[in-house]
Amino acid sequence: MEQQPGTVPDEQEVLARTVAVVMRTAVVTIAVDETVLVAWELLERSGSRHLPVVRPDGRCAGLLDRAEVAVACATPAASLSGLRVDQLLPGHRPAHVHVEQTVRHAADIMSYTEADALPVLEEDGRLAGVLTAADIVAALAGRPAQKEPADTRPQAPPTMLPGLSPLRGYRGTAVP
Repeated sequence: MEQQPGTVPDEQEVLARTVAVVMRTAVVTIAVDETVLVAWELLERSGSRHLPVVRPDGRCAGLLDRAEVAVACATPAASLSGLRVDQLLPGHRPAHVHVEQTVRHAADIMSYTEADALPVLEEDGRLAGVLTAADIVAALAGRPAQKEPADTRPQAPPTMLPGLSPLRGYRGTAVP
């Protein structure tokens, strides 16, 4: 159902939508075997609050929160270089939703687990996107889902991490 510009959708209509319609698909991911330092760099450069962790086959292993990574980065630098992303993930299967499930179902899971974001998975377990509490609020307010990256600054020089722009105010050259 196409919505008229300037109108706010009915709450029940938004909650009945599938997660695929509301989730953000423009997400930065990290591999399970990367270091926590790389995770922090990705969070900083992308401006994201959540970082999906993926296995080599593309299946989602979990979702890291900026605060979790920041706490891990407070450890001494000597031990930090060896700390891997998968060590921050909980030992149990993380809460998640599938693309065909409803926003109401996702909101129930988020409320029950006290999570402010959930990885959204395809049928085969591959990451399709991330659904955040902000995405649900935006849908209730009548705003479209975030399908493009929020950061539209020019791309980084090749010596920087691929696909991410330099830090705000960055004026130097990256060290290879």
